[in-house]
Amino acid sequence: MRTSFPNLSDMDELRIIAEESGERIDALLAQNVETLSRSAVQRLIDGGSVLVNGAPVRKNYKCSPGDEIFLVLPESEETELVPQDIPLDVVYEDGDVIVVNKPRGMVVHPAPGHPDGTLVNALLHYCGSSLSGVGGEKRPGIVHRIDKDTSGLIIAAKNDFAHLALSAQLADRSLSRVYEAVVRGGMRQDSGTVDASIGRHPTDRKRMAVTEKNSRNAVTHWEVVARYRGYTHVRCRLETGRTHQIRVHMAHIGHPLLGDGLYGAPCPEKGLEGQCLHAAQLKFVHPRSGECVHLSAPLPEYFLNVLSRLGAETI
Repeated sequence: MRTSFPNLSDMDELRIIAEESGERIDALLAQNVETLSRSAVQRLIDGGSVLVNGAPVRKNYKCSPGDEIFLVLPESEETELVPQDIPLDVVYEDGDVIVVNKPRGMVVHPAPGHPDGTLVNALLHYCGSSLSGVGGEKRPGIVHRIDKDTSGLIIAAKNDFAHLALSAQLADRSLSRVYEAVVRGGMRQDSGTVDASIGRHPTDRKRMAVTEKNSRNAVTHWEVVARYRGYTHVRCRLETGRTHQIRVHMAHIGHPLLGDGLYGAPCPEKGLEGQCLHAAQLKFVHPRSGECVHLSAPLPEYFLNVLSRLGAETI
């Protein structure tokens, strides 16, 4: 049984007893500490912030049962969020929520390698101080996320009341999200469901995977929109919302998304770098009025261009 490490966002040190043998210390920590990548763990080890049985170790040290691992995290570096005048395609807005049609290529919130130019920077300029703080200092207003190369609808809360209400809808699955995607291969059935738990990939921190270890249940319903030679246009409805869920589930059943270099072909396909995935529909209960809000965003130009290239191959 593997030791499960907690999220260290509110901690500065961790003491744990290893229960397995033969695994490298850097891999073990990176796989189980949500806030740390393997390279970050290696830097901590090199800096003497990781001790095993009271002594520093090399990053290739292999753990033994009973090893006492002590990890000290350095103080986090604060990054000031700066409002930026970035154009936004606002689909819906009132005093409680704002829904934006995010363009492909825009990162949702600042992260290593993307300190600005994000949706959060744009929202700070557009909304001013009117964004909820529940998501934390780095993610004001953000209720849910979509990947950088995924386009489409994303909702943000303007106050804590709305944020908590929308988060509850995410938890009880009453907030509905429908995506359009192009996948590789011809899907034989007209519809189906992928019910497979998703967790961190055992060896690659950048990827998620279908796994039973340290995972959460994930369900994706899909249906065929159109078939092409070698590709299929599908519509996916999320019952849960795990990281990279559609990308992982479609790859799991043998139909990775067109252009998805992380879970599919490593080279660009049909002139597209990054997955062909669009958040097309969003439905939620308004946190204040109780009315059902159903929004949609048309397929963007890049998606239509892909379909146009495939159109001559319709079967």
